[in-house]
Amino acid sequence: MKKEEFQVKNKSLDFYYQEALKDERFLRLVKTLKVSDDIAKKYTSSLEDTVKELNNCSNCKGLFGCKNKVNGCVYYPKLVGDKLIFSYRECKYKTELNNKEKEKLNNQKELELASFKNLDFSDKKRAKVLRWAKSFYDNYDMTKRMKGLYLHGNFGCGKTYIISALFNELNKIGVKTEIVYFPTLLRELKSDFCEFGSTIDYLLDVDCLLIDDIGAEKVTSWGRDEVLGTILQERMNNYKTTFFTSNLTLEELENHFIINNNSDEEIKSRRIMERIKFLALDMELLSENRRK
Repeated sequence: MKKEEFQVKNKSLDFYYQEALKDERFLRLVKTLKVSDDIAKKYTSSLEDTVKELNNCSNCKGLFGCKNKVNGCVYYPKLVGDKLIFSYRECKYKTELNNKEKEKLNNQKELELASFKNLDFSDKKRAKVLRWAKSFYDNYDMTKRMKGLYLHGNFGCGKTYIISALFNELNKIGVKTEIVYFPTLLRELKSDFCEFGSTIDYLLDVDCLLIDDIGAEKVTSWGRDEVLGTILQERMNNYKTTFFTSNLTLEELENHFIINNNSDEEIKSRRIMERIKFLALDMELLSENRRK
């Protein structure tokens, strides 16, 4: 590059950099990075992109409303020698989501390894439920109508783990089991209607089904009547054993299913509850939060 061209380019960089410094947010970013003007002016455009994304983050309420180029990330620089290296850094919402996903995977692995030998039979608060699970296994007969369990109680007391242990033991003797986290099931069915029929058919046919965390979902007439109602009705008709876990009592769940306070809604909610009571025995589990 000729000397004259270099001088023109450098003058242009100075002009745009000085204009950018008039933005308090831009000036604050340069000071935060502790970078000299000579270095910063070479990255004026990229630094402006960072300022824009940081401004988006300041007004953001969650990943669903992220306006940045890469969802859940901000384009942020780091001073390395005499250069600024830009990369995408996760925001607090992205980090929280990733942590939840990691926890979910860890929980899933733990549930896959659950067995009767790993259950704490010394806990008196869990003794009744554990005895019922062991009795169910000992007396399981695929040719007979066998009621499952509506197991409700406080967070983290081991409801899902106990049923998972039972299911893993049943798998060893050829019983087909499935666990579905109900809020996620509804979300996936809604996002992919092409798989709706095959997914529902599978859930209708499996020998033992656990509908996990029922009552944690956002109630809609579609999810309650078309999805849950269909699954429960068909499993009733075909004598398929069905389990439920929830943080709600049966009475609380019935109120949960009422979308609007009118008689029609109460009837629809009661209809769902009658199916649940037909399919499962009601049992409470109150114990320490083992997730801690």
